[in-house]
Amino acid sequence: MKILIMLVVAYLIGAIPSGVIIGKLFFHTDIRQAGSGNIGTTNTYRVLGPTAGTIVMAMDILKGTIAALQPSLLFHMNNRYTLLIGLAAILGHTFSIYIGFKGGKAVATSAGILLAYNWQFFLIASAIMFTLVYVTSMVSVASMTAFPIVTLIAIFYYQDWLLSLVALVLTVFIFYRHRTNIARIKNGTESLVHFGLGWRRQQRNKDN
Repeated sequence: MKILIMLVVAYLIGAIPSGVIIGKLFFHTDIRQAGSGNIGTTNTYRVLGPTAGTIVMAMDILKGTIAALQPSLLFHMNNRYTLLIGLAAILGHTFSIYIGFKGGKAVATSAGILLAYNWQFFLIASAIMFTLVYVTSMVSVASMTAFPIVTLIAIFYYQDWLLSLVALVLTVFIFYRHRTNIARIKNGTESLVHFGLGWRRQQRNKDN
């Protein structure tokens, strides 16, 4: 019963649509009706600016962390339950009951779960993600590259079978959620964030 309750609570926490809330509350904008229509960090950043994007990212990470910490904080359960309960938050973020079972791609929320499970690994994963975003200026490419790298680190360095399994499942899920991005990448129409080496290359090409 405890696990069932935590799963439900984790889902409801994960389902909180941070991008929609910030957009409507402070910018009078429905983020779902602008840009790519996604409610996550990247679209918020493009449409509402870096401050709003950063706030939404922090909120989405925090959702995963709070949801995943339930077992250890409330019931002093084994850390392994952190990942199990955290998966419900990812489902909540991706299929939010508050906005018609639609949602984001769950990259930041997944990072929040990793923060709850292993904060050192979270810092490593964050560094990998930031580096990839800086090099490519495409969050989609960075996400789809970072998740396999993190999975390999979990398998061969940490040798944590549960973390490796969850990371592998999330990698497949992330690729599935980015299927429209993959099509745009192939067509050369994927949007760039306005910083990093990829963005600079694009600006130089325009100037030339």
